[in-house]
Amino acid sequence: MIDLALLETVINEQREEFNQIDISVQRDIDYKSYMKSELIVVITGVRRSGKSTLLRQFAGKDKKFAYLNFDDERLLNFSVSDFSSLMLLWQKHAPFKSIYLDEIQNVPQWERFVRRVAEQGYKVYVTGSNSKMLSSELSTHLTGRYRQIELFPFSFREILKYKKISLEKLPATTAKQAQILQLFDEYLQEGGFPYYLKVKERDFVSMLYENILYKDVLYRFAIRDKKQFRELANYAMTNIGKEFSYENIAKTLQMKSSMTVKNHLSNMEEAYLIFQVPKYDFSLKKQHVSNKKMYTVDNGLRNTVAFYFSEDRGRLLENAVFLELKRRGGEIFYHKDKRECDFVVRRGAPITEAFQVCEQLTPENRPREIEGLLEALTRYKLPKGVVITKNFEGMEKYDKKEICFIPAWKWFLAV
Repeated sequence: MIDLALLETVINEQREEFNQIDISVQRDIDYKSYMKSELIVVITGVRRSGKSTLLRQFAGKDKKFAYLNFDDERLLNFSVSDFSSLMLLWQKHAPFKSIYLDEIQNVPQWERFVRRVAEQGYKVYVTGSNSKMLSSELSTHLTGRYRQIELFPFSFREILKYKKISLEKLPATTAKQAQILQLFDEYLQEGGFPYYLKVKERDFVSMLYENILYKDVLYRFAIRDKKQFRELANYAMTNIGKEFSYENIAKTLQMKSSMTVKNHLSNMEEAYLIFQVPKYDFSLKKQHVSNKKMYTVDNGLRNTVAFYFSEDRGRLLENAVFLELKRRGGEIFYHKDKRECDFVVRRGAPITEAFQVCEQLTPENRPREIEGLLEALTRYKLPKGVVITKNFEGMEKYDKKEICFIPAWKWFLAV
């Protein structure tokens, strides 16, 4: 059992810190929809993506609430049996209707307590930094009782909000467009972690990477060969957007087993550090065994870890497009047959969208990019597709297919 005096101290100190959080930048979610629902709200995402701030934004509209963050070394011994004491201490201070629990995955069997208090009529919000651990617990004990928000670092639209740049009356004037383009170039290089945008210190991003590796992966999954794991993590961050197989990575890094590579990459994915994108195939078996591509949760995080080369600009744009597609929902794949298309998106059963990403269209690469997109449009019976570029804009027809060329900044802002 946790010491009650210590727990009360933690509650009081954390409440004060929680109330100090800056909530000025509203995220692009429907706050009212989540608050009106009786369902538990589950917020997942990488460390420092703004989950606690989002909790505080909900709480600011709520007023009567109780809060605790379990990412606190003083709560290392907190167990599911301590929740009853926690409720008593909360009730001792003030009445409340809502409960906010930060980094809940640190408490084994937390879902039993959450289900009980939700059934008692409390509105419950929880956050966590491990996708699989949360999803397995949710599917086992909370099926049909929750709504999930998958939170990422700031989108480009949210960065403009942070910079207090109005998104009204777009397309912009020449001066405003130049400002937006400059910020977009910075976004591709520096990413969107909220705290980094505030302090602009690369050491923060480096330390964040270390915390994700050690706290969310190495420690949680008891990985012994830390040197080998770090080499794999650096390889993954360096090779965003490139096709890979577990066997080839194992050979390249001289790792004994492709299964070790697969497990380590899955652990990184659970911590939201990387994402694995499969090649789409109508056969699930073929889709499962095909090569994949890797992307990462933030360009700034990637550039802090990996060596940066000028030709990486196209990969960084592709990674940013992938993240934006994740924010917009749907299952993401890449297409490859005789030609290749960067992203095809499935909503429901069929593929509904196809995207090609090409920073600079040139006479040399233009046919390849268009032919890859057209092949995907034909395969999935789509009438139109999108090519996202740095600055080219237009529309072209090929037989009965329509291709829209959209400057990246406009696509990200959905202008």
